[in-house]
Amino acid sequence: MKLYDIVVVGAGPAGMMAAIRAGQLGKNVMLIEKNDTIGEKLKITGSSRCNITNTASLDTFMEKFGKKGAFFRSAFAALSNRRLISFFEAKGLKFKIEESGRVFPVTDKSRSVIKVLKEYLSRNKVKINYNTQLVRIKKKKDYFSLDLGNDNYMATKKVILATGGISYPATGSTGDGFKVAQKVGHKVTPLRPGIVPLKVAETYVKELQGISIENARLTFKYGKKKLVSDTGNMIFTHFGISGPLVLDLSSQIVRILEKNETVNLFIDLKPEMTDQELQKKIMDEFENKSKTEFKNLMKLFMPNRMIPIVAELLDIDPKKKVNQIKKGERNGVVNLLKAFPLTVTGSLPIEKAMVTCGGVSRKEIDPQTMESKIVSGIYFAGEIIDFCAPSGGYNLQEAFSTGYLAGEMAANSLDN
Repeated sequence: MKLYDIVVVGAGPAGMMAAIRAGQLGKNVMLIEKNDTIGEKLKITGSSRCNITNTASLDTFMEKFGKKGAFFRSAFAALSNRRLISFFEAKGLKFKIEESGRVFPVTDKSRSVIKVLKEYLSRNKVKINYNTQLVRIKKKKDYFSLDLGNDNYMATKKVILATGGISYPATGSTGDGFKVAQKVGHKVTPLRPGIVPLKVAETYVKELQGISIENARLTFKYGKKKLVSDTGNMIFTHFGISGPLVLDLSSQIVRILEKNETVNLFIDLKPEMTDQELQKKIMDEFENKSKTEFKNLMKLFMPNRMIPIVAELLDIDPKKKVNQIKKGERNGVVNLLKAFPLTVTGSLPIEKAMVTCGGVSRKEIDPQTMESKIVSGIYFAGEIIDFCAPSGGYNLQEAFSTGYLAGEMAANSLDN
């Protein structure tokens, strides 16, 4: 049985980068993948446009991963966002920067990113075994025996687990790596959906399905606490809400819902205006168009399909002339425009989430090398590690960076 220097398990962004880096350092690398192609989940990220990273600072990157985000300091230092972009530009792929520092290939196609990764894998002589699934790792005296099922085994000096999470299982992310890690003694923290649409109790959202609010602010209230979003885009769905504003805070809301049955949400449809400014604007319109029906005047302030629901919530006849609208009703309009209420009850299941929150405990991984503290010679990279960040390119950068660091450290350890 051939003995490889390094076997990388999982050909997602973390696994491919780990294999490339180890190959660059002259090691005999085998990359095993359960699918018949590489980068299956990468193909669909960023709506298949591949938001590869963000232009944010190192400190911001760590902040996006929560209170213990400093765990990734060494990984981001090893492969920063600028170095990642240069890595792809060296193969001719150019990038563009969009809202909030999100970085996309100019082609708007994730396949362009995968094409470059394939070129690097080939150039660095990384062998790839497709349709291969790791069942168990067995530690021998000076190597690892990898059980691939059906009496198929592979031997290697070092192992890098980059098998992803359990979101989008159709792409191959079915949690195999968590089981393998547990079998060798690792703890896996609870798995939760991250970057996921939220469900609400109100049935009238079905009537709002497809309405996109380009400039909104969300305030989530639970007990005496609240969580406020930036301003940005959101969209109503038949079950609740989605869009960048919602997805960015969704992992936090999912955690909050574990301790609260519901979370109150208030949508500010006019965040650029204060209550007083909006009140004056509405009064001016009421005076200038006093004989206009309520439903027609409200078109100036909200999407058409929201008007019947607002009228019902305020108990106002949609055909009522605005000169008949009482002060209390007018104040009610202002209140709804500044705090349209919904009740968040949950999220879509983790299988529908963009990323998996939770995973192999970071306490059991050396952040400077990505090596297991439980079993020396095993390394971790990417979504298999316990973490979660909002959308914007942060999660992909983490995958590439931890993969790069794991590949480099596993390779260097063989020289010692």
